[in-house]
Amino acid sequence: MARLGALLAGAILSARPLAAAQSPEGIEWFESRIRPVLVKNCLECHSAQSKKLGGKLRLDSAAGINAGGESGPVLLAGNPKESLLMQALRYEGGLEMPPKKRLPPQVVADFARWVEMGAPDPRTQVGPALAAVPATKPLWSLRRPQPPPSPQLKNPSWPRGRIDELALAVMEHRGLTPVADAPRAVLQRRLFYDLIGLGPQQPWTGSVESLVDHLLASPRFGERWGRLWLDVVRYAESNGNDGLSRNPSFPHAWRYRDYVIESFNADVPYDRFVMEQLAGDLLPAADAAQRDRQLVATGVLAFGAKPAKAMNDHFEMDVVADQMALVGSGIMGMSLGCARCHDHKADPISTRDYYALAGVFKSTQTMWGAAAHQGLTAPQTPLHVLAAAKVLPPRQEIESIIKAHPPRRTPAKPQFVYPPQAALAMGVREASRIEDCRINIDGDSKRLGAAVARALPASLGGFEAIPIPAGQSGRLQLALWLTDERHPLTARVMVNRVWQRLFGQGLVRSVNDFGHLGEPPTHPQLLDHLAVEFMRSGWSLKALIRRIVLSRTYQLEARGSDATWLAHHARRPLDAEQLRDSMLQVSGDLDLCWPQGSLIAQRDVLINELPSLHQPSAQRSVYLLMLRQSMPQSLSVFGLPDAAAVAGPREESVQAAQALYLFNHEFVLEQSRKLARLMQQRPEDPAGRVRWLFAEVLGRQPAADEQDQCLDFLTEAQAGLSSAQGSQGADAWAALCQVLLISSPWRYLD
Repeated sequence: MARLGALLAGAILSARPLAAAQSPEGIEWFESRIRPVLVKNCLECHSAQSKKLGGKLRLDSAAGINAGGESGPVLLAGNPKESLLMQALRYEGGLEMPPKKRLPPQVVADFARWVEMGAPDPRTQVGPALAAVPATKPLWSLRRPQPPPSPQLKNPSWPRGRIDELALAVMEHRGLTPVADAPRAVLQRRLFYDLIGLGPQQPWTGSVESLVDHLLASPRFGERWGRLWLDVVRYAESNGNDGLSRNPSFPHAWRYRDYVIESFNADVPYDRFVMEQLAGDLLPAADAAQRDRQLVATGVLAFGAKPAKAMNDHFEMDVVADQMALVGSGIMGMSLGCARCHDHKADPISTRDYYALAGVFKSTQTMWGAAAHQGLTAPQTPLHVLAAAKVLPPRQEIESIIKAHPPRRTPAKPQFVYPPQAALAMGVREASRIEDCRINIDGDSKRLGAAVARALPASLGGFEAIPIPAGQSGRLQLALWLTDERHPLTARVMVNRVWQRLFGQGLVRSVNDFGHLGEPPTHPQLLDHLAVEFMRSGWSLKALIRRIVLSRTYQLEARGSDATWLAHHARRPLDAEQLRDSMLQVSGDLDLCWPQGSLIAQRDVLINELPSLHQPSAQRSVYLLMLRQSMPQSLSVFGLPDAAAVAGPREESVQAAQALYLFNHEFVLEQSRKLARLMQQRPEDPAGRVRWLFAEVLGRQPAADEQDQCLDFLTEAQAGLSSAQGSQGADAWAALCQVLLISSPWRYLD
């Protein structure tokens, strides 16, 4: 540690405060990936209890890390390359921590990711922040949603339904008045992008209701809304660097992607959707095709990022922690990772609760390797055929089967033989050994305490949990418990995710954290109303979305980017997929055929091979190859999540890399040239072509000053290009097309 001060002398003043990065996702990363390593490897020499404080550096609190040691700060939050802590963990420049043995490469990568996130550390909140949340204080989100009463309104003629009434009540309480309704053309564009992710190509002459129904029935709907769920469940087609300089591929992950898209198109009830993913292998099936789909659904538990088993002493419990994070943050909106090391400091989740639930996943066999994929029988049968036949077993049938017929068990020595041509899928099944999990003291899987009987965290349900019989993992009971209409979290969390996608922010802004450290709802009665109606309508996502977009609240004009109090709609940038897909759409290049399989080969992928696997494609962005640590550039530069953990709202910041991409990337240039060729096929004069271009790209006619500016641009561009390269009229039109494709009216949704 002696060289810390010297190496950081030029960077001390630029260090950022660590407390700025306290997001729920960051805190869970710290609790599950960082704190256990600090406890096991560092605190003996770097804590208040150390006999001799090494380098006068304390790592037992965020304040200690922020203060640094005798040589100065050890972290530059957001900058792992320049952080001395990272140099020490990598044994670089004469720094070696821990001194006796290097940490596994995956653990070092976890620390680098932590620093990139801003080094979130909830230990900064020991004292005032957490003391303000008494352990006995009831948590709003753990009360069962109740239908709210009709509010007393000053302007009762404004609302069109209960959503509007509840929104207007909050506006009036805050002294706000709703703005005007959005013009029809603006609303049409908003609906197209929100519901199917593509822009309108011609005006819709029917009613708004008929337009919404048309879009909900489109196969493009599942491609748009399925991506929302893929964000939540950290979908990827490779593992990421596993600590052995590899990026093992998941060649069958695409089956799960297609299952999600088909499920959204078929409007599979959300409670059924959740049950299939957590326990599809244990559910009854009417035929082989249905069983195949249910096996594919369980892939959600298999494609989390896993450190190499050979390099990680805690491999099994890290896999369990990832699966629990999916259930906790993804489905319940509650962070469970903190309880891996200690009782949760704010929410009613004890360490015993954590390991009681961990036993459910410890008793589950996760299959992702080439030797242990699920064998399928009839994966080619589309899900909508099954849904139309109405052969999905009802909830009552599942509940009646759950003891009468115990789930199928795997033999003690399973044989993995599938024919060469067999269809394979990632997934899970009951482990050959069903066992309870022992408490990992301080999160260390090698320091074991007492065993905890497998059970569901009743403190998060508010009603008696289903007991788990001997010989069953408990996944089926977990799925039934989560989708019980008495559960206070499941419906609220999904309703909030849908609202966030349609309005730019959720009624609860911390979409993955409905606990004490998350944000309270801005409109609690509206959230409860939507959750209750969601369940009453059979957990139909299409019915929920239809109800929201037909409200007057959704159809207001857009003013600015913050619409917290719903007095206006938020102006939002197109997200990564909308931007790319729309460019392909207006250029005439978009391929709407359903692809088969994935570009990824059935083998491990080396890091230096990753870029070459991304091939040019005209298909929708949801079908592009999604490799951890090498996501498609056309999407990653515009905020596509990295699939490292359950994702919340996407980042909407404007970055220099985005401008560079839009101005210079060959994909944008090529779509501009193709759009220009389409325009030049029309016989109109330049002014007519400009009008056609505006109608095609923006769905409206140009204003007089816009048309004049475009014609002036063409004249100047043609003159400049001619003097430089000869006659370049086509290039001038392509340049004008590019200007429109990167303009604010195109990139933002009003």
